[in-house]
Amino acid sequence: MSGDLFAPKVPEEVANRRPLADRLRPKSLAEVTGQPHLTGEDGALRRMIDSGSLGSMIFWGPPGTGKTTVARLLSGEAGLAFEQISAIFSGVADLKKVFETARLRRMDGRQTLLFVDEIHRFNRAQQDSFLPVMEDGTVILVGATTENPSFELNAALLSRARVLTFGSHDEESLSELLTRAEQAEGKPLPLDEDARASLIRMADGDGRAVLTLAEEVWRAAREGEVFDTTGLTQIVQRRAPVYDKAQDGHYNLISALHKSVRGSDPDAALYYLARMFDAGEDPLYLGRRLVRMAVEDIGLADPQALVVCNAAKDAYDYLGSPEGELAFAQACVYLATAPKSNAVYTAFKAATRAAKENGSLLPPKHILNAPTKLMKGEGYGDGYRYDHDEPDAFSGQDYFPEKMGRQTFYDPPERGFERDIRKRLDWWAKLRKERNPE
Repeated sequence: MSGDLFAPKVPEEVANRRPLADRLRPKSLAEVTGQPHLTGEDGALRRMIDSGSLGSMIFWGPPGTGKTTVARLLSGEAGLAFEQISAIFSGVADLKKVFETARLRRMDGRQTLLFVDEIHRFNRAQQDSFLPVMEDGTVILVGATTENPSFELNAALLSRARVLTFGSHDEESLSELLTRAEQAEGKPLPLDEDARASLIRMADGDGRAVLTLAEEVWRAAREGEVFDTTGLTQIVQRRAPVYDKAQDGHYNLISALHKSVRGSDPDAALYYLARMFDAGEDPLYLGRRLVRMAVEDIGLADPQALVVCNAAKDAYDYLGSPEGELAFAQACVYLATAPKSNAVYTAFKAATRAAKENGSLLPPKHILNAPTKLMKGEGYGDGYRYDHDEPDAFSGQDYFPEKMGRQTFYDPPERGFERDIRKRLDWWAKLRKERNPE
């Protein structure tokens, strides 16, 4: 009680000066907007809490989607102690202190939810330090990252944590946040309908941003003043993005970029790439799309296409923006001017379809290893011919399950490097027929 009595009292007018986004933080998971697949009645997190069993998790999503807020609410609803650190400001010594505190707390019968912001910024050794305390239950780790966990986090860490994806707020959830803000402020936002829609687009799916922008508008407005879109832009000194990343404009431009590359038009491809950069698109998203184009539309017609795209990603990581954007432009032109082939893409789809349709067929026994006497007695490995000991290093054996028979999925065209692959395949087909006559 004495702590409450002697704690300094914060005047109400000072408390109300806290940023609007902070004052409107949800008090329960049910109040969280924009993530119904996680926090709704049938959401993943709601189900975990109801079951009474929480495991370590990685929250992956863009800024302003509620990752920190949800972690804090999660600890409250699950009755866990909450600890928060940031990978930007913390080192090994800080981690040791947090782990020791959690161990002592666990001895008293209470578990700790450790929230690690920007967890991808920890190096591999630092990420590995979480493994023992996760395994023995000292902490339930909740890491937050804006980067793809598959690329930025250790496989060992990922294998012990469930990845939950936070999506950008859509227009409906951002509008709901503005309504809540108006209720909290006790007055409407002084914007006309078009300006309100523009403000939502400016936030670009970020809940914190939309509330910060609204606060700027209220500060700027004089008595009875209502801003149009032009007035809004002048006040916040920010233009609405050229397109909404979550809506049609985003998909229209990425589709135009992809089809320009596929259609071997480097000028159009560069134009759409530049438009997306200008709109504030995530460069790593564009890098991933270029890699996708390399494997889907160029494939083995030019095997260097994939190498060039991955090198462009590394160059961007090294140089940053805006210099690194030139690496993506170079990769884009390379793809657009490369010979085109979707033969591997088509072959993989056909092979996937065959795998699903034919079930779990056993490979032919002659290509299976026989590590035990029993398996050897069953004919495993019987009659296998080691290709390197055969003429031309080619035995011509059949590798498909007997019930399937030989299949052909990959059909390389007479373009680029696949012209040479076609010659090789035709030669092997001829040898196979000669050495295995029916």
